[in-house]
Amino acid sequence: MGIVLALRRRRTVLPGFWLLLFAAAIGIVGYYGFSKSNTALPLPSLKSERFAKCGEFARDNCVVDGDTFYLSGEKIRIADIDAPETGGAQCDYEADLGARATARLRELLNEGPFELRGYKSRDKDRYGRKLRVVLRDGKSLGDTLIEEGLARRWSGRRRPWCV
Repeated sequence: MGIVLALRRRRTVLPGFWLLLFAAAIGIVGYYGFSKSNTALPLPSLKSERFAKCGEFARDNCVVDGDTFYLSGEKIRIADIDAPETGGAQCDYEADLGARATARLRELLNEGPFELRGYKSRDKDRYGRKLRVVLRDGKSLGDTLIEEGLARRWSGRRRPWCV
């Protein structure tokens, strides 16, 4: 009789255990699988700020160089282009082109609302800058800089500007 009672208890405990395990699995999938996934990305918001050239201390809304700027204190690297360096340029050509790219990026950002979109699967670069593509009316501002000869398509590594 003790064996029959133990079997009855096991039959009633096991379905409750599996039901609890199933409910926990659904809860975990619901929490991590849906609320933390990239399937429901928020719609990009349009940004419209006034940008100056970055100075020594002011780092709010300013342009560092042809592919880097600050937006509300957050450092943004335009991910789809490579622009010439302004600080540490290797030759006069790079310094001149970098200054022109910086001025043009400032003009483009000040022309009106734009949106920032993520770049591939990376959020930040090794320097901690947010990697973003900057768009206005669906067109990359980086493409505009490329078309004007002030930047080139990002190839995954820096290449020299001086010949």
